[in-house]
Amino acid sequence: MQPRTTDDIRKAYLDFFAGKGHSVIAGASLVPDNDPTVLFTTAGMHPLVPYLMGEAHPAGKRLCDAQLCVRTQDIDEVGDNTHLTCFEMMGNWSLGDYFKKGAIEMSFEFLTKVLGIPLEKFAVTCFEGDSDAPRDNESADIWHSLGVPRERIGFLPKAKNWWGPAGKTGPCGPDTEMFYWVGPSELPPAGSNPATDDPNWMEIWNDVFMQYNKKEDGTFEPLAQQNVDTGMGLERVAAVLQKVSNVYETDSLKKILAKVLELRKSTDALKDIEVKAARIMTDHLKAATFMIADGVKPSNVDQGYVLRRLIRRAIRSARQLGLNAEQGLCSFVSSEVIATYASAYPKLRQKEDEIRATLDTEEQQFSKALHEGQKQFDKLTEPLQKGQIIDGQSVFHLYDTYGFPVELTKEMATERELKIDEAGFAAAFEAHQKLSRAGAEKRFAGGLADTSDETTKLHTATHLLNQALRTVLGDHVFQKGSNITAERLRFDFSHPDKMTPEQIKKAEELVNEAIKADAPVSYSVMTVDEAKAQGAIGVFGDKYGEKVKVYTMGTFSKEICGGPHVARTGMLGSFKIQKEESSSSGVRRIKAIVSGGPAKIEVAGEKN
Repeated sequence: MQPRTTDDIRKAYLDFFAGKGHSVIAGASLVPDNDPTVLFTTAGMHPLVPYLMGEAHPAGKRLCDAQLCVRTQDIDEVGDNTHLTCFEMMGNWSLGDYFKKGAIEMSFEFLTKVLGIPLEKFAVTCFEGDSDAPRDNESADIWHSLGVPRERIGFLPKAKNWWGPAGKTGPCGPDTEMFYWVGPSELPPAGSNPATDDPNWMEIWNDVFMQYNKKEDGTFEPLAQQNVDTGMGLERVAAVLQKVSNVYETDSLKKILAKVLELRKSTDALKDIEVKAARIMTDHLKAATFMIADGVKPSNVDQGYVLRRLIRRAIRSARQLGLNAEQGLCSFVSSEVIATYASAYPKLRQKEDEIRATLDTEEQQFSKALHEGQKQFDKLTEPLQKGQIIDGQSVFHLYDTYGFPVELTKEMATERELKIDEAGFAAAFEAHQKLSRAGAEKRFAGGLADTSDETTKLHTATHLLNQALRTVLGDHVFQKGSNITAERLRFDFSHPDKMTPEQIKKAEELVNEAIKADAPVSYSVMTVDEAKAQGAIGVFGDKYGEKVKVYTMGTFSKEICGGPHVARTGMLGSFKIQKEESSSSGVRRIKAIVSGGPAKIEVAGEKN
């Protein structure tokens, strides 16, 4: 029997690739470890960057998983038939093992044989070639040999059929994308493919072939280790197999959408704007539920800001639906998210109380902001006469400071027979967006998962710091978060009190003593149980796969980690704690730097 439900498709995918010699690995947290360049895990390959760069993975050269992802760059498209901020990406990887032929053949077999997708509704695209790399006729020929007609094979430029590099340099290469016909006719017309008829084809899978390295001078050279990175959108494939017109009608998301509509008083058919509002609530509260389960709290910066924006956008959408937006609306919907996904993601049930409490608190705070915004609106409009216009900057101020969407301000203005300067608001909003983008580009200029010598040094230093803090403060200390740039490390750890100057000095001294010892650094691959038996530090739970890397630094530190690290502690030079402060309740934060050491480091290898 062919899989149809979301859970069945997920299982079928993992079972299929396990049968093809792939190790099934656990999906990573939505909050990336030790990567300051992105706020959330945005693709299945994200946690695997060190291994795609050449490090050996404990589970071998063939991997597969189901990875929960969050992307907000298309947030304004959420509510249409295909876009989500929170979705599952099924992926399989070859780390220097099979390449184009193996990847394409397995993709084709899974889609057509296991899932039963009809060939007559299937099409692909390949890289059309340019001055950097030739046209990917190899992939096109493989697809054709499997039975895909030439007219269903399109060729597109780098903007569509090329991945990477993540930063200015690094691994990259052409990709081939797979599509399903969603056009108005039962079957696609002759000559139709995604390159000629894009709106009627829905992308469902992407095979990336990392075969080049982009150098600093902008030229491309062949990679010594060629990798395959794939990603299949679980919700989109579920929509195809369940024969529904959009992802919100698939079995899992449909349950959450139904929970949203339970709160609706009217039995009238939904208007288009209400359909979109209900879908936004469904997606955003699903995303919020998973974010909170992974430790994110609403705030005005970084991941917390995105979470706050999603929750408040969901609450504003509830207003458009005319829902009873009293305390508990978000946690009411979140309860269905937990019920629907807990079998695949047990941490949702484990963190249920925390999720509900966080959502309830944010609702209360937003309610206060709306109340204050109402007073500001009243003050702003009091001197205006009927028919007058509220200027765009003031409308933006209500949006930016009090969370008022322009639609809400327009609605309130209409009630008072006033108008708003929508063009002026759009200009103010665009100016704000430009500043935000400029800040993001500056912050993320290093690209994805920076693995430079400096970040490798600082990553190694966090291990030494972690052990030093446990020695000084006690075994209750565990890593709660880490953020590393080329300039400094930021390390969050469990501890209830502010550290004394003496404790800070002692921890710093212990790290520098470990550096001065110039101890060898190496790793061993073992099971989680073996790591525990050896006394390795780690946050044990569902985070790790069957096998892990344990890095040993002399006799000072033994910790589970993916790497990379320097080959000897002496390569760090010297270590200095710059600041110790509160991160959140029960969590402290240290910012530190390393300086000196060799200009070029060696990377730790596997222990013989």
